Amino acid sequence: MARVACFGEALLRLSTPNGRRLSGVDTLDVVAGGAEANVAATLAGLGHGVRYASCVPGNGLGDRFVGAMRGAGVDVTHLRRGAGRMGVYYLETGSGVRPAQITYDRDFSAFVQADPDAFDWDGLLAGADLLHLSGIIPALGPNGVALIRAALAAARGAGVPVSFDPNYRVLLWQAWAGDAAAILSECVDQADILFANHRDLALLTGRDLPADTPDQRRAVADLAFATFPRLRWMASTQRAMLGHDHHRLSARVDARDGGHETAPVDVTAIVDRVGTGDAFAAGVLHSWLMGADVAQAARDGLTLGAVKHGIHGDFCQISAGELTNLANGGGDIRR
Repeated sequence: MARVACFGEALLRLSTPNGRRLSGVDTLDVVAGGAEANVAATLAGLGHGVRYASCVPGNGLGDRFVGAMRGAGVDVTHLRRGAGRMGVYYLETGSGVRPAQITYDRDFSAFVQADPDAFDWDGLLAGADLLHLSGIIPALGPNGVALIRAALAAARGAGVPVSFDPNYRVLLWQAWAGDAAAILSECVDQADILFANHRDLALLTGRDLPADTPDQRRAVADLAFATFPRLRWMASTQRAMLGHDHHRLSARVDARDGGHETAPVDVTAIVDRVGTGDAFAAGVLHSWLMGADVAQAARDGLTLGAVKHGIHGDFCQISAGELTNLANGGGDIRR
C-alpha cells in the first residue's frame, strides 16, 4: 500500500438531531471532520499509511480531534498544538423539503493562525507517494494562502505528486474578499490530480462551460489539461437530486488520453451527505495509488461516495475488502 500525506484545517462538527432546528436544539452531536482529514481517514481505512498535519489548540477540543484521527488509523505525529481556538462548524440537518444548512465558526482557529514555517514539511513528505490538499486552506484568508503555498513548495521540492480539490466555499472567500479564481488557479497549476467539475473550471477560466452530456464533460477535462499542463487526471461527479432523500450519482475520471464515465446509481435512505465528495476523492486516489486505470478509479470513487451517504459523521471508513465487495454488488449481510 502507499504512503500519503494530507494537510488542512482540523474541524469539529456539531450537528442537530434529525428534524431539529439549530435555534431550538438542546443537544448536539460532535464528530471530527475537515476535507483533508476526511480523505486521510478514508485512505487509512483502505490500508494506506497516512500522515496528517494540521494545528489544533492544546485543550480538550483539540484532544477530541486528535483521538478521532488516531482511532481512524492516521499518523498524527505532524499535527501541531498552537495558540487559537478549535475550528467548528454547525450542521442543521435537513428534513423533508428543508435542506441541511451549515454555519461556520472557525475565525481565529489555531490552524488559521499557524506559522507556515512551524511545520516539518520534510518529515511530513518523507517517502510520501502523494500529498492531498484542498482549496479550503486558502479560502480561510491570507495566512491560509501562505500555508498552502508552503505546502505546495515543499511537495515540489520533494518531488511528491499533489492531488487538489478546489472545494469552492463562496462564504469563506467572500469573508475576506479573496480572489478565488486567481489563487485556486495557482494551486491547480501545481496539481497532478484534480477533483473538479464544469463549475470549478468556469470559475478558473472565466468561461461558460456546459456539461450536460459525456462529450461536453470530456471537453471540460480537455480544457483543464490544456490550461494546466501538469495535470494527469481530473475526476468529478454528477448529482441529480430527485428528492431530499433520493439522489442519483455518476462519476467520471479523465486522463489526457481518454476517460471513463460510470452509469448512474440511485442513493436513497440518505443518512449523512457531508463528506461524500471527500469519500469519492479517496476512492479515486486509492485506485491511482494502486496503479489502476481511470475506469477502476471512477468505479471505486463512485462506490465510496455512494456508500458514505449511509454512514454518519464526516469520515467514510471501510476496508479495501469491503470496497471490493461493494463494487461487486455485495449488499447482503456479511456473516
